[in-house]
Amino acid sequence: MNRRDACKLLGTGALAPAFPRAAVAQSFAIRYVLSSALCGDLPLDEVLGEVKRSGSGGIDIWRKGHATHREQIEEMGDEAFQSLLKKHDVPLAISTCYPLGPFKQDDELRWVKKNGGGMTVCASGRMGAPDVSGAEAKAQVTAFFEKLKPHYELAEELGLTMAIENHKNAMLSSPDSIRYFAELNPSKAVGIAFAPHHLYDVVEEIPALIRHCGKENLPFIYFQEYHLSSKQEMPVEEELKQLPGFGSLDYVPIVAAMKEIAFDGLAEIFMHPTPRGTPMLPTAPEITDAINKSRAYIDECLAKS
Repeated sequence: MNRRDACKLLGTGALAPAFPRAAVAQSFAIRYVLSSALCGDLPLDEVLGEVKRSGSGGIDIWRKGHATHREQIEEMGDEAFQSLLKKHDVPLAISTCYPLGPFKQDDELRWVKKNGGGMTVCASGRMGAPDVSGAEAKAQVTAFFEKLKPHYELAEELGLTMAIENHKNAMLSSPDSIRYFAELNPSKAVGIAFAPHHLYDVVEEIPALIRHCGKENLPFIYFQEYHLSSKQEMPVEEELKQLPGFGSLDYVPIVAAMKEIAFDGLAEIFMHPTPRGTPMLPTAPEITDAINKSRAYIDECLAKS
């Protein structure tokens, strides 16, 4: 099945249950942003046109090799980018800059500030052996913050947040490293881009980790489920199982923990198309339709939590 055929099924609800939108208590609401990575190399103008329709309050700009939108902005210039934002009445929320890593994004922080954004996202990289726990995890987290100091001080000065993703094969990866990161975090300008899909081998610990970190250390969360299709080419109906409500991950305990800590960061419905850099479905509106099915499922989970 190709992406176009999957879209036809998506419209009939064959790939996922038809989750009705639930009435969620107004005391807790999730603030969504739209990831441009879902749209691969589609024109940025088209992507921005879907932000509001996807229930999102801003755009997360990705770059090669997950998307081309940061490069599209470089080509058009900041003024043209700002005009597009104004045209669609959409703010820049995040610049996701994995190729830069945490220690080489000073210029990107300044660019985000210039264009009205509030956050960067990247992985931690390594500070020795990856995926460690116990005392070794504590030592690596300590060394990471020491090295990050001039960069988070710049983020503090600019009023921005550096969100660091827990990612397999990195320093910030294991449950212990996440706990130590929260306990040792020296700056309000630094937090975790919490990625449940990188905790697939300890799923039962996810809610407790959210509670342990608290909203102070969780400025961002991915809604993505681990699936082999994020790394291997598979039929699109398998790829879509990374999305909330399309796969098997129960989000009720996850959103219950988010409600308990009064999570007030940003959330992103997300998946990785394979190969990277391609749109998850052929057109931006079709991508939005899939996102909205996932968002309706999250609403159902919130109502149950």
